[in-house]
Amino acid sequence: MNQISNNSIRQVLFLLLILLLTVILFLQMQTFIPALLGAYTLYVILRKYMFVLVARYKWKRGLAATTLMLLSFLIILMPFILLINMLGTKISFAVQHSSEVLTAIETFIQKYETRYNIEILSTENINKISAWAANTLPSVLGATLSTITTLLVMYFVLYFMLTEGRKMEASFYDLVPFKDENALILRKETNTLVYTNALGIPLIALLQGVVGLIGYLILGVKEPMFWFVVTCITSMLPIVGAAVAYIPIALLFFADNSPTKGIIMLIYGFGVIGTVDNVFRFWLQKKLGDVHPLITVFGVIIGINLFGFIGLIFGPILISLFILLIRIYSNEFSVKRPAQ
Repeated sequence: MNQISNNSIRQVLFLLLILLLTVILFLQMQTFIPALLGAYTLYVILRKYMFVLVARYKWKRGLAATTLMLLSFLIILMPFILLINMLGTKISFAVQHSSEVLTAIETFIQKYETRYNIEILSTENINKISAWAANTLPSVLGATLSTITTLLVMYFVLYFMLTEGRKMEASFYDLVPFKDENALILRKETNTLVYTNALGIPLIALLQGVVGLIGYLILGVKEPMFWFVVTCITSMLPIVGAAVAYIPIALLFFADNSPTKGIIMLIYGFGVIGTVDNVFRFWLQKKLGDVHPLITVFGVIIGINLFGFIGLIFGPILISLFILLIRIYSNEFSVKRPAQ
């Protein structure tokens, strides 16, 4: 009977030690995972410009990295910060006047319940919704400190990624236990997936926001540009999507004694805005990176649960990377059958 060599035993023990340390580090650093993933996303987007500034225009690496980080903050993150400030006021107003809105909705529903002798929404359910709104909406405001911490860590890591980009990528080839060709495929396709999701998701959100804005202007929604921004942001969320924007608008119409506009808003929201999201999300994602629609749907759901907001990008990447690693493993270790 063949005995296991000492070298194989040492190798297995060494791999188990690495796995144990990986689990420990992951558990201790999981709070910073969104920041690390965000830094990597920005690195993939900015690396080309970083290399151009340093190689062609002879900028110092620190200056080039700082400049690109500042531009990314102004172009990408500043709109989110402005939106959070706008939402803070709106959410506070909604919490203070939630009882008025729910009373108006209840009056409208009771009118139709009496006319058609049916029960659409009981008073008990109305009270539950009111309690949920009062407890849940203020928690949105409480996430500010966590967001600021994540941004600080993200840019701290991004600075070193940009300034040490060449060295970091060279180390990647040395550390990955694959053949060079497979390591190149892994890095290239991972970067392509990150770039595709980082570009595709905002484009889809913008398109859905424009479609929503058209409806808001036609119906005479107050502050349509604010709701346009809210629609763009919420459209990136899985399952609920832009409904987080147009359902409150409909509720405001009901509260303002404009039930017809409220109904039209719901029909337009679910029938037009939601359809645009479903059609163009699948089409654009597959066009840019040949990503299967199922990968996008399940990836976003998984990513949000694992990584928070940045999971919108890295959820689909996680599934695609899993499939890619299986392909690389097959190429790396499989033995081709001899021709018959």
